Amino acid sequence: MKAYASFAEWKRAQSAKNQRLIGALASVVKRAAPEFTPSVKWGQGCWLLGDEPKVYIHAEPDHVQFGFYAGSQLRDPEGLLVGSAKYVRHVKVSTTREVPRNALKALIEQVR
Repeated sequence: MKAYASFAEWKRAQSAKNQRLIGALASVVKRAAPEFTPSVKWGQGCWLLGDEPKVYIHAEPDHVQFGFYAGSQLRDPEGLLVGSAKYVRHVKVSTTREVPRNALKALIEQVR
């Protein structure tokens, strides 16, 4: 896995399409939790509260996963979160039109 010095460097290494998706999702995080710090952990873009990772973005060629490290513990009334790991859950996003901004904001607020 490649190491990145910053979130911005990681974002620049993604495809143009995914850079747009990452930008849209970063805006949601910034509005919902301005105290979160963008970072890179385990080769993925993420946001931290202090030293604790809270949310992440995993980039694939045709989409990104916007995920929550404690996603299995979140109330998800819209049923957006998928995954079968013990804790981690994510939302698959393929276009900026698909970004469920209000629902993601509500989920982010739960991990603050």
